[in-house]
Amino acid sequence: MAKVVEKDKVVKVSFVLKDGQGTVIDSSSDDQPLEYLHGYGNIIPGLESKLSGQAVGAQLTAIIPAEDAYGERNESLVEVVPREQFPPDQEIQVGMQFAAQTPEGEVRVTIAQVSDEHVTVDGNHPLAGVELHFDVKVLGIRDAQNDEIAHGHAHGQYGHAHN
Repeated sequence: MAKVVEKDKVVKVSFVLKDGQGTVIDSSSDDQPLEYLHGYGNIIPGLESKLSGQAVGAQLTAIIPAEDAYGERNESLVEVVPREQFPPDQEIQVGMQFAAQTPEGEVRVTIAQVSDEHVTVDGNHPLAGVELHFDVKVLGIRDAQNDEIAHGHAHGQYGHAHN
């Protein structure tokens, strides 16, 4: 029986990701594919569900609404903070990303606006609120190793590199 994409399988895919206007956001090629452990939330939920049950060689186009991708935008995650909360010698530009400490732990924020006195930071994922269009090709499926299942992610074709 042919292997299909299901929980505890390491899946190798190539993809092109576009927004609703057809702008390419990200991609991987056949010779540099994305490899992930299926069923552990390592890719967005909408794409993971569309890939379930697919076999090697499958090609599909998947349109994933924002709520099944990076979620809807949450305007309460946009905050204006005093400029002096950043180091004075630090150049700050729109689009830069920083790790910010919050009571809930570390959050990644993007600089949305900068003035002399204030910086607007946005804690939303850059793709929050965006409908995603994937063209995906399934290149390979293999059984996950026990340590991959224990760790909840793929370690790559040749095992885990420990640094």
